[in-house]
Amino acid sequence: MMMNTTLEQLRGLKLNGMAAGLQEQLTQAGMTAMSFEERLALLVDREVYFRNDKRQTRLLKEARLKYPQACIEDLDTRPGRGLERKAVMSLALGDWIDSGHSVLVTGPTGAGKSWLACALAQYACRRGHSALYQRVPRLGEELRIRHGNGTFGKWLLQLAKTDVLLLDDWGMTGLDSQTRADLLEIIDDRAANKATIITSQLPIEHWHAWVGDATIADAILDRVMQRNHRFTLTGESLRQKPKAQQKGDQSGPIVTAAPTI
Repeated sequence: MMMNTTLEQLRGLKLNGMAAGLQEQLTQAGMTAMSFEERLALLVDREVYFRNDKRQTRLLKEARLKYPQACIEDLDTRPGRGLERKAVMSLALGDWIDSGHSVLVTGPTGAGKSWLACALAQYACRRGHSALYQRVPRLGEELRIRHGNGTFGKWLLQLAKTDVLLLDDWGMTGLDSQTRADLLEIIDDRAANKATIITSQLPIEHWHAWVGDATIADAILDRVMQRNHRFTLTGESLRQKPKAQQKGDQSGPIVTAAPTI
């Protein structure tokens, strides 16, 4: 009866990890041989892991990634693809988020740009960082709605606090003057402070022309390019089975990675 009361009190205090750990200890005969300090340490560890898992689940849900299942451990680095696990892992395990670096992923449609970007953002969430996925072609509509209902300022502050912002399909559609100005505000808030991932079919040397306004383009690219890591993907679309593989060749598309700061 006393133990049931203790369990209820732990749950009432929102110490659900400790409550679950205590229930397990009650069913494990070997626990009686452990000291009070040892059993308490196990309960505290259980609570810490429980909270970390809960936070990770929340961060991944709030990120709204296009490919939430993408993870860096699943990188296909078989010979012939040109994708170096060392380059990706070096970035993922480095301080690019805390240092506010940009990651620029370019290549043709279907090459795996969005998947790689989502894998990096997903790993950031697993490390306790917040992330948010946004498709640039839909950004203009999102901004118009927020300007209309008066939530733009609040949303801009939220973006500025997000550790990793993923801007997918950059350069796919044209920008109107309002979206162009708002995009500068978003990028400016993050420059050298928060990390940004950009994926684009458009080569980086064409981004200035895509932005449209020379002054704003200079400002945006100056901030994005300050400290960046680049991955250039090439090869046939991964959405269809490559002809080479149909004939038994397992080489797959080629991906080259050249991180630069």
